[in-house]
Amino acid sequence: MMNRVVLVGRLTKDPDLRYTPNGVPVATFTLAVNRPFSSQAGEREADFINCVVWRKPAENVANFLKKGSLAGVDGRIQTRNYEGQDGKRVYVTEVQAESVQFLEPKNSSGGGGRSDNDHFGAPPREPQGNPYGGGNQNQRQYQNNNNNKGFTKVDDDPFAGNGQIDISDDDLPF
Repeated sequence: MMNRVVLVGRLTKDPDLRYTPNGVPVATFTLAVNRPFSSQAGEREADFINCVVWRKPAENVANFLKKGSLAGVDGRIQTRNYEGQDGKRVYVTEVQAESVQFLEPKNSSGGGGRSDNDHFGAPPREPQGNPYGGGNQNQRQYQNNNNNKGFTKVDDDPFAGNGQIDISDDDLPF
């Protein structure tokens, strides 16, 4: 059997953090997930998915996410039921999140989150410097130079600055 859900969407309101009688943190939130198509009127519709996350990740969700935050949820669908105040049976279907990821920086316009897009509960990573994997810009970099069969120092990082390089259309293989 398989029961796996992966969602990406925005929180519709601030997460609700509560504690069980045993002191276990649990956070609930609703994720608005856009549908991949438009309605006949040309409007984009969304599904509103209730999510539950437990323990340390629940505290992180409550501390770092807020209404409008972009989040990724990986978990499973679970149903439960209880007797309502009117005596009728109430059925609830929700996603039990096994992991939640912040998908945008904390200071972005969309909402909260950690700037390194890490899993909740994972230690923060060290800054990586060049986002294209160039490493520390203070390190000397060498590349093989076929003209003199030796090595020459690479002084200019083509991705430094704005991260763009000039390439003519003739140089592209497609």
